[in-house]
Order: sequence, then C-alpha cells, then structure tokens
Amino acid sequence: QRYADDQFVSYYRENPNAIFAGTVWTNNAWIAAQCVLFGVTGFWPLMVIMQNAVGVGTSAAIMIAFDRADVFFQFILPHGLLELTAIFVAGAAGLQIFWAWVAPGRRTRAAALAAAGRSLATVAVGLVFALALSGLVEGFVTPREWPWQVKIAIGAAALGVFLFYMLWVGRRAARAGETGDLTEYEAGTPTLTAG
Repeated sequence: QRYADDQFVSYYRENPNAIFAGTVWTNNAWIAAQCVLFGVTGFWPLMVIMQNAVGVGTSAAIMIAFDRADVFFQFILPHGLLELTAIFVAGAAGLQIFWAWVAPGRRTRAAALAAAGRSLATVAVGLVFALALSGLVEGFVTPREWPWQVKIAIGAAALGVFLFYMLWVGRRAARAGETGDLTEYEAGTPTLTAG
C-alpha cells in the first residue's frame, strides 16, 4: 500500500532533476553495456532483459492491485517508451555477437567475433545518446505535474526520434553497404601473406 500510495511517485521526485537524470542515464548505460559486453555468453542479455521485465511487471502489479494503474502509466510511459526500446536494442546487439560466435559462416569464429564486436561500437555510441535522451525525459518530464497527455507525447516524440534515426537513417546506411565495421584501410590488412 505504501509503495502504491507514496514510494512509486516519490522515486521520481525525491532528487533534483539534473542529478536524477544523470543517475538514471548512468544506470541504464550500465545495463546496456552489460548486454553488449557479455552478449557473447548468449544468456546475459536475456537475463538482463528478464530482470528489467520482472521489475517493471512487479511495479505494475502492485499499482494495478491498489487501483493506481493510471499513475503507473503516467510515470512509466514518458521515459519508458525510449528507455525500454534502447535496452532491447542493446540486448539484441549483444545476442548478435553471440550469434557471430555460434554461426560464423565462411569466416573463422575469431574473425566473425571480431567483426561483430567492431560493428557493435556503432550501436553502443547510438545507445549512449538514446539513453541520454531517455534520462533527460525521466529527470525533467516524468516527475512534473503536467497533464499526462503532454508527458506521454514528449516521451513518444523522443521514441520517434530514435526510431527515425534507427529505421530510416540506419536502413539507408545499411543499403549503402555500411556495417559499422572498420574498412580495410582503417583496420589494416587482416592477414599478411608472403608472395
């Protein structure tokens, strides 16, 4: 009852906006980094995503049980739309490294893993900016006593920016042959051969 009536909302309001935004950005960046760094295990990204799902689901269950579903969605959706999408992208990127190790194709496992790891740097940089935007929304929009429609519209706009960049700009780059990996000129000759 106390969580539903007080603790859920006070979590978003108990610290100054800038400090809270920085804290959630750091926390979410750490979660995304775990998905990327330990993606080669194949289970770590799934575990991280499951933990997040359980945490959000538990909060939702408590709030709904105490007839506070409206408050739950008003405080989760503004930042959660982009934040959860970014975490899922991080998990997928980590699993892509695992898949490069499992099914390397014509390359050696080491070469496939190295290429996937280098390509992942592009995803990691993009997630830093996406999670920074999500942190700003969570720190400066979510705690405000604005109409819920305004807060959710701002969160949806932030998600829209991310999706536009990922799906429109990213698709154009992929069609142009960009993989995120280094070119041979940037990386140097991968294998030296005599004669």
